[in-house]
Amino acid sequence: MINKKYIVLLILAVLLAAIFLPIVFMGYFALKNAEAEFAAQDYANAAGSYQRAAQLLLWRDDLWEKAGIAAARSGNENEAIIFFKRAPTLSAEGWMWLGYSYFEAGDFPSAVNALEESLQLEPLPSVYSLLALIYRQQKNWVAERDMLEKQIQLDAGNVYSYYRLGLLLTVLEPEQALTNLMLASSLDPEFDPAVQTLRAALNLSATQPDASQQMVTIGRALGLVQEWDLSLAAFEKAIALDVENAEAWAWLGEAKQQMSSAQSESKGEVGLVELDRALALDPTSVVVRALRGLYWNRQEKYSQMLAEYLQAAKSEPTNPAWQAELGNAYVKSGDLVAALAAYQHATELAPNESTYWRLLAVFCAENGVYLEEIGLPAAQKAVNLAPDDPSALDALGWTYLSSGRYASG
Repeated sequence: MINKKYIVLLILAVLLAAIFLPIVFMGYFALKNAEAEFAAQDYANAAGSYQRAAQLLLWRDDLWEKAGIAAARSGNENEAIIFFKRAPTLSAEGWMWLGYSYFEAGDFPSAVNALEESLQLEPLPSVYSLLALIYRQQKNWVAERDMLEKQIQLDAGNVYSYYRLGLLLTVLEPEQALTNLMLASSLDPEFDPAVQTLRAALNLSATQPDASQQMVTIGRALGLVQEWDLSLAAFEKAIALDVENAEAWAWLGEAKQQMSSAQSESKGEVGLVELDRALALDPTSVVVRALRGLYWNRQEKYSQMLAEYLQAAKSEPTNPAWQAELGNAYVKSGDLVAALAAYQHATELAPNESTYWRLLAVFCAENGVYLEEIGLPAAQKAVNLAPDDPSALDALGWTYLSSGRYASG
């Protein structure tokens, strides 16, 4: 005779199987879909499939990490963070993607903590790279340098890391910068123009006895290669070395304006405090006057711009650059007669330089004055002096067009 208890247990087992086997089947079906979607780089759908699999296959705690990685790869950092938090443990890769998700969400402290957890499990080059990026955002240059050095130890083929490390070292340890910069240039010619600019600045700074002025030279070069955040750091270091370095204060003001412009912030009076400090320290400095002229130009206060360049031209009366700047300032102030005289004076001071003849020709073409008498001869002179210069050729073509000569034999 069959035991009644056995029958009850058998019935319960059948009922449980009827309930849970479909759930398990759906869980593995979702998991299969997730793996296929992840392999196809369809990360958004993979994240959802991994989530469903994790909810159905309760003993597969690792699926929450997989869901988090897929969500992070799809760009949904908030969802990724939720998934990672449901995972009881994370691998080095999981901690890395959690750190990346926090970074994308703007939570830098949590990102750093997660990435450090990843490094405790396995030193991954990508983790050091991300930490370097975070420290760059925080302008923690020393920490960024340390992370880049560790990244390079693990991944010697990352060219940008050498370049970025070289940039940092121009400010932190200039004597060590050139090695990394030249290596980046040798591995990728795309970096060569910037590297040559920085190389020239580093060589020049090494000959300067004043440490503060050395930093100004380096900061100017960093600005030329559009690394204004590091340029600003160099000028701040120059001021720390010599608080009365007027040029350092003026360039710091310029760097702040450039940073403000790059971040699409309101111009306001950014940099004016530093420029005023520079003027108070050395009112005769042509560098200070020139940078103040740039500031007033951006503010569209052309009378102040003109006053700065007048002072620069007074200090260096034989420098054609100031005459050209005066010409520009006079144009913006509405005084075309004075502008023409300034541009002509520039060509008299530098009769063999194409640039000033070109500027004179462009002035005539833009304002429709003395095209035949002055503009065309100036444009032709510019081309004669620099026949391969595209800007000189453009100026000649524009002058022909402005004068009504649509073709010239």
